[in-house]
Amino acid sequence: MFRTSLVFVVIVAPLYRQPSIKSGALMKLQKSNVFLVASIVRWVGWGCDVEATRLLRVRRSSSTAFVRLITSGSIPYDRGLSNQPPRNISVTTNSIKMVPKPESSIFIDPSTYPLARKDESIVEDFHGTKVPDPYRWLEDPDSPETKAYVEKLNAISTPFIAASPVREKIREKLTKLWDYEKYGCTSKRGKYYFYYYNTGLQNQSVLYKQKDLNEKGEVFLDPNKLSDDGTTSIRTQCFTRDGTIMAYGLSEKGSDWMTLKFRTAEGVDLDDVVTGVKHSGLDWMPDNSGVFYSRYPEHKSAIEGSSTEKHKFHSLHFHRIGTPQKDDILVADFREDPEYMCSGTVSEDGRYLIVDVSRGCDPVNLLYYYDLTAAGNKITGKLDLKPLFDKFDAKYDFVDSEGDTALILTNHESPMFKLIRVKWTDAKEGPSRWETLIPEVEKSKLDWVTPVIGGRLIACYVEDVKNTLYVHCSKTGNRLYEIPLGIGSISGFFGKKHLSEIFIAFESFLTPTIIYYANFGDTKPTCVVEMKELRRVQIAGIDTSAINVKQVFFPSRDGTKIPMYIVHKNDLKLDGNNAALLNGYGGFNIADLPYFSVSRLLFLQYFGGVIACANLRGGSEYGEKWHEAGMRERKQNVFDDFIASAEYLIKNNYTSSKKLAIHGGSNGGLLVAACSQQRPELYGAVVNRVGVMDMLRFHKFTIGGAWLPEYGNPDVASDFPFIYKYSPLHNIRMPADGGQWPSTLLMTADHDDRVVPSHSLKYMARLYEVVREAKDVQRNPLIIRVEVRAGHGSGKPTSKIVRLCSLPCFLCNVFWYIFVNIAELVDMYSFLQRVLDLKWCE
Repeated sequence: MFRTSLVFVVIVAPLYRQPSIKSGALMKLQKSNVFLVASIVRWVGWGCDVEATRLLRVRRSSSTAFVRLITSGSIPYDRGLSNQPPRNISVTTNSIKMVPKPESSIFIDPSTYPLARKDESIVEDFHGTKVPDPYRWLEDPDSPETKAYVEKLNAISTPFIAASPVREKIREKLTKLWDYEKYGCTSKRGKYYFYYYNTGLQNQSVLYKQKDLNEKGEVFLDPNKLSDDGTTSIRTQCFTRDGTIMAYGLSEKGSDWMTLKFRTAEGVDLDDVVTGVKHSGLDWMPDNSGVFYSRYPEHKSAIEGSSTEKHKFHSLHFHRIGTPQKDDILVADFREDPEYMCSGTVSEDGRYLIVDVSRGCDPVNLLYYYDLTAAGNKITGKLDLKPLFDKFDAKYDFVDSEGDTALILTNHESPMFKLIRVKWTDAKEGPSRWETLIPEVEKSKLDWVTPVIGGRLIACYVEDVKNTLYVHCSKTGNRLYEIPLGIGSISGFFGKKHLSEIFIAFESFLTPTIIYYANFGDTKPTCVVEMKELRRVQIAGIDTSAINVKQVFFPSRDGTKIPMYIVHKNDLKLDGNNAALLNGYGGFNIADLPYFSVSRLLFLQYFGGVIACANLRGGSEYGEKWHEAGMRERKQNVFDDFIASAEYLIKNNYTSSKKLAIHGGSNGGLLVAACSQQRPELYGAVVNRVGVMDMLRFHKFTIGGAWLPEYGNPDVASDFPFIYKYSPLHNIRMPADGGQWPSTLLMTADHDDRVVPSHSLKYMARLYEVVREAKDVQRNPLIIRVEVRAGHGSGKPTSKIVRLCSLPCFLCNVFWYIFVNIAELVDMYSFLQRVLDLKWCE
């Protein structure tokens, strides 16, 4: 942008820059509220003498600003007006002396950023628009050239992050805070209770069993003993109905690919092994003869997680215990569309196999069923599935089987969901044959329903971005009473129709975990049974009573009210000088509910910061309409909501632009990338973890094709314009106001087989190319941290593992679980400490 002998104008003004003015010219500046001081100069370099024929002054007249020739003395540079580097300009009639202030300690010379090789021959035609893709070679994570470039990138980021003067304090405190006991939700399987437990800093949580809730549990399965580096994790598990055998899926290095193994309740391992399983639930035949699972065809490097091949033709299989995998039976596939995904569930009464078919992450599905009892519980080949709901017109979730009827949770003509009762043979005939059991509630989304003992249904709602639980009658659907919980989210639930006990895991911003339980015994459904605490986890050294949690609502650009949680210490001064970390997601029909985070407590306690969690359109906080308002061609609404969230924090003096950091992962990474491009002056820092950046090729890798219903398809002419308009990779340019990019940290993993690393690598390669050309403007650091031998997150060692974003669901939504380990968090907060100039307070 600035080179020797380039004629340009130095402007001191809010968010405005005029690229050039000829000597002696009179020019109108179309900016009604601008008062500028400008100079015609010939650029020689910062800190050098520059020549000027005259000094220009801009005078506002009515709604137009005029430039006229004058002479003057000194021009102060006000850093508050833009992101350009601070300096003073000494002016005489015939010359200007530009004297830079000393470089900031966070400055990285853009000329030192490693440039990636450009392959100019790769240009793709999208419906008449030529789009170059010079860094496509970075899509191969295993190529020597890609690995060498990753080393160069880490060579820039590692020393910068390590230079934080409080880095070791961050590591020490974060490790100490994270060193607390962690419990998962208890479940009852046969004669044992099972639960996950972590002593504090174990790489992976250990599965325990106990015969009595009051006795000490014993280790049932310890994944820490399955690998030397602590990266083997239990991804999923399922017990037989009598609790005698557990099938479980193991993941290596955070990969989504799983290997299934089997263990009896007494700890005996079976010889059966099933490999190549991905995006799969598990369920058993009622006679324990085998297990249903889902998979794709074989892929190279599947187990290692380095394959970027696109996934097609998800299918349902049956593995019979005691037989080799090559004899597994294909029971259902749907070849009419390669993007279809499927899963199998067996009803609690053991009679029906229910097959769920979805189109990627589209929030609509089909349901089929097969009568296992009528077939004598024999699986010999492809099943003759019967349609239950055979149109992609709504979401249909199977809840329970009651003889010849089924309970279904649906949003058909009910965007906040309702529970219906249908006959297996009549459901497909339409709403006229359905009975509404629990009607839709206007302002509360019915999230899930589970049948439990004594004719009860436990219904979980999302009400203004928090979970609430109610007990309903399974016969009439009537609401009987509420189970009080407080502001937070349900992180686990267990209950069965044949068991008298239920267990609930609850968490909130300030509460790590509370495990509640109740024993209904033989009480009537209308009898209110008190929930008791089985376990309560607390963090030593943190006074949660000194922390305030509030929820605010504010208008987005189009007037839509957006909710946001704000967490800070009680004694916070609203003077705009506080650091703030704004988190967002906004997509895939997922409600981002309150959850506990150790790293947030560190930010609050030791940096005196503010945590803000914005609930954006695109999620499911207010049902399907809320989701639809933030998908496809309406994706800009999500960015507008997030920008409005930042503006609210600044306007209400929680923070200022220079102290505001934004953070997002996966789809949230797309969010913060787009917002940092659209409003770069609004943020002091951006932390982007495994972001979806290349919106023209996201669907060509691994599970990316499942995201087409959410984002749209760039290969479709009508979709391309709105995708290309915000695609982060294709909108990298210096800010139009002449400012610079906010300090930015990208984080990815070389084995991420969900959001493949090329998203971040190509983005950074292009960003470095752009800022090299504007090296005299860009002073904020732009770095990327690439973790080696790690995937999207689940299964990372504690060195360890911390949940950064809680977004659970099945199949499409499960891949938005965001996990980080302590080392990543230390790097993240070390980066923020440096670029936001955070002060450590004990």
